[in-house]
Amino acid sequence: MAQNFAHGNYSHTQKKARTGGGGRTPRDRARRTLSQNFMADRHAVELMVKAAAPEGLVLEPGPGEGALTLALAEAGARVVGYEIDPLLAGRLAARTRNDPRIDVVRGDFTVARAPREPFAVVGNIPYSVTSKIVDWCLRAPGLTSATLLTQREYARKRAGDYGRWSLVTVESWPWFGWRLGDTIGRESFRPVPSVDSAILRIQRRPEPLVTGRRSYQELVELGFGGVGGSVRASLRTRYQGVDAALEAAGVARGTVVGHVHPDQWITLWRWLCR
Repeated sequence: MAQNFAHGNYSHTQKKARTGGGGRTPRDRARRTLSQNFMADRHAVELMVKAAAPEGLVLEPGPGEGALTLALAEAGARVVGYEIDPLLAGRLAARTRNDPRIDVVRGDFTVARAPREPFAVVGNIPYSVTSKIVDWCLRAPGLTSATLLTQREYARKRAGDYGRWSLVTVESWPWFGWRLGDTIGRESFRPVPSVDSAILRIQRRPEPLVTGRRSYQELVELGFGGVGGSVRASLRTRYQGVDAALEAAGVARGTVVGHVHPDQWITLWRWLCR
């Protein structure tokens, strides 16, 4: 959602003289292009910090003018912010140049190299690159947790709040827990977006729930392949003993794949792949 997280309405940064582009200033066009919405509610920042419980190294995608950045640093984190907007990056770098807790990198977070040391990701992220940022987090070996403010519908889908489970959640479940946090209303941002946001918490498990990553992911991908309209029909194209595995996992034979809880997939893997 928001590519920067400054506190307040920053319309004062816009020149009164209008140029082309339907009456929008260059800053207006940058915000639209980069999917920028500014956090204008300090309580929203406090909810993010509480959910993240930051310590050690924290990477922040899109810090903007630094409301969340400063709050994370004040909570005890060492923050590296990646800001793709050169104007905002320059402003924040100048503002924090004497703060040893904060480092500002001008660039795209989604192509950044992950640190070797353990780290967390905390950010109010653009709707347009949510999937890219989530994928980056799941691939990073040193990631301990990601606390992301996303479109509320996205957060609900990934956390199973609709009673259905997505492929990305199920496939990563043995290594990461997914949890839906507080809703942040659209009125907490400037400009006001068309939908509400919610905090999505992704946390690495201390120990994986399965020992065979490849075999588990192959099982899940086949199940989500959609053969025959049910998870049973899909799995029976490759595995023996599917009915017994489904019974052990408490999955009815006609269940569609999205309704199979991630914990049930762990049971299916134990029966079919060990």
